[in-house]
Amino acid sequence: MADEPSRAQQLLGDLAPKMVELTDEVLFGDVWKREGLSPRDRSLITVSTLAATYRPEQLNSHLRLALQNGVTKDELVEALTHLAFYAGWPSGMGALTQLKAIVEETD
Repeated sequence: MADEPSRAQQLLGDLAPKMVELTDEVLFGDVWKREGLSPRDRSLITVSTLAATYRPEQLNSHLRLALQNGVTKDELVEALTHLAFYAGWPSGMGALTQLKAIVEETD
């Protein structure tokens, strides 16, 4: 049975094979697997950064990954509420709206 295509492969397919390779091998194959931080901590940092810089497309998949990596819904709510005071209200509200939709979809 063949492996499922990665998210990068699904999004970019044959359009940008080097970007897919870098995403799969360097970012998720090396950077995300380094010992300095747990996947949970990396998810919390990544979600915060994506929310603060208003990157909703990437935030959606990283909110899901954060939940898979053990960040709880309540921790994400608290982090994103805290973030709103430093990154701006629209960033916090937008991220919380996305989280709500994901939680409702998975419940």
